[in-house]
Amino acid sequence: MESLLAELRIAVGDSGVLTDADVTASYQRDMMPLAPHGSPLAVVFPLNTEQVQAVVRACASHRVPIVPRGAGSGLSGAANAIEGCVVLVTTKMNAIVEIDTDNRLAVVEPGVVNLDLRGAVEKDGLFYPPDPSSYDWCTIGGNLSTNAGGLCCVKYGVTTDSVLGLEVVLADGEVLRTGRRTVKGVAGYDLTKLFIGSEGTLGVITKATLALRPLPQAPATLVAAFSSTATAGAAVSRIVREGLVPSLMEIMDRTSIEAVEQYLKTEIGAGPGCAALLICQSDAGGEQARHELQKIEEICLEADLVYATHDVNEGRDLLTARRAVLTALEIYGSWLTDDVCVPRTRIAELIQGCEDISKEVGLKIAVVGHAGDGNMHPTIVYDPTDADQFARAQKAFDDILAVGLSLGGTVTGEHGIGKIKREWLAKEIGPVGLRVHREIKRALDPENLFNPGSMFSL
Repeated sequence: MESLLAELRIAVGDSGVLTDADVTASYQRDMMPLAPHGSPLAVVFPLNTEQVQAVVRACASHRVPIVPRGAGSGLSGAANAIEGCVVLVTTKMNAIVEIDTDNRLAVVEPGVVNLDLRGAVEKDGLFYPPDPSSYDWCTIGGNLSTNAGGLCCVKYGVTTDSVLGLEVVLADGEVLRTGRRTVKGVAGYDLTKLFIGSEGTLGVITKATLALRPLPQAPATLVAAFSSTATAGAAVSRIVREGLVPSLMEIMDRTSIEAVEQYLKTEIGAGPGCAALLICQSDAGGEQARHELQKIEEICLEADLVYATHDVNEGRDLLTARRAVLTALEIYGSWLTDDVCVPRTRIAELIQGCEDISKEVGLKIAVVGHAGDGNMHPTIVYDPTDADQFARAQKAFDDILAVGLSLGGTVTGEHGIGKIKREWLAKEIGPVGLRVHREIKRALDPENLFNPGSMFSL
């Protein structure tokens, strides 16, 4: 492989190629501990589209697979290295190329951090909605590759809903430009959406044209504490049925609440006996926000406690509790977070199912998630050094996915399939769906160059 390494150094420079095993080990996997990974031959850091093209052509000529990678914040193993591959890291391609305030769009490279983009467009009174929980360090390229979601999906949708077009390097090294800069456009197949969520299996995204929105008003916040998950679930269903669209609607179960209160060393307003906490925000501003929260408060009649505030700092503190759940669970041990999406009317059943699984496997399972769209994140706490606990955690992970499917849901709402849920993708989409996936993969990547074995095998 020395000739390939020489070509890579020509392509991106000596400093852009890492081969020391002690260093490349940190690029072997993302944040999903169950997903398999291998040791890469090299890790490369291109600076622009032309360098990505050169890397792709060099690897293709040597039949060495490429695994595209962003910041490594993923939770499905989609960016995990396979043995002997080249990991192509896009974090140094981090330019905000353009902010067009008149047309409300931005053109960015894949290494731009989500929160940095948000901050940059806010200066012009604009808003980029997708906000994964790791928004302060995850990158736009990774968000695109997994079609990431976040806390604001209930009102603004997932990443794909904010994308107008892409620039992608294909398996032959050619550059494909998809989409448009216009609000409307239906010319040809929607190739933009084909690449979003493809987890680096079809090409390397090198630029994205993103739709922006006017900056919303400062949010008003409501929390409602329920003594049972059933009543909390009923409140969510009615909020949706009444046509209310808050900018955020999150739910935390008892285990999540207890962990956060221990971690933050403060009560978060849930009160004793709280089985589920609902957190809602409205960014409509003024009288409309007051009306939305008032209607939600009226719906939460069976809550033990309801509290609303228009104080931005207080609302931010309440939301900090929701964002801190995964970190807080480290009080109990290592965590393994799942990602299932169910119809919003069946959230309570999923939480109950997770409680049953927790008792069966003898491990703590906390459930937190996006109640507004039914995307839940049951999180299993275990000791990774204990082989028995590790096996039980794996069983719980799969059992949760089975419950999600049985409730009419999907095995991933925003984290992706990666290398951890391949068999579950096959179960969900069936043999015809899997065949079509394979045919698309072969058409665009006939030599299986990009991220082989992620999502499905050929």
